[in-house]
Amino acid sequence: QVQLVESGGDSVQSGGSLRLSCAASGATSSLYCMTWFRQAPGKERERVAYIDHNGKAEYAESVKGRFAISPANAEHVLSLQMHSLKSEDTAMYYCAASALLLSAECGHYSLSLFDYWGQGTQVTVSS
Repeated sequence: QVQLVESGGDSVQSGGSLRLSCAASGATSSLYCMTWFRQAPGKERERVAYIDHNGKAEYAESVKGRFAISPANAEHVLSLQMHSLKSEDTAMYYCAASALLLSAECGHYSLSLFDYWGQGTQVTVSS
């Protein structure tokens, strides 16, 4: 069984930085499309960034140039470095992964294709 555990969320001032981590355990060799999502109160879950099994990373337009996703290291920890944080980045951030390797790009995976989710870590940015 796979477990994903996020950490690193905090309350910061606008313009600040945070680094989120997602520790994976279990059958980590069978994880694809490692993705960070976020969900603000009253809003739909949004795909923030992903990295595929080839190391290709993509970002939501709203975070391009500010966020950077790093592949899982030897300890199976995926990271999301966030800079120049804005109040609109306030949300619960989730790490997710799929057990399916499809021909479609990770960005086209629907939420239902993500088999594993972490419990989330809260990021609050105050102006």
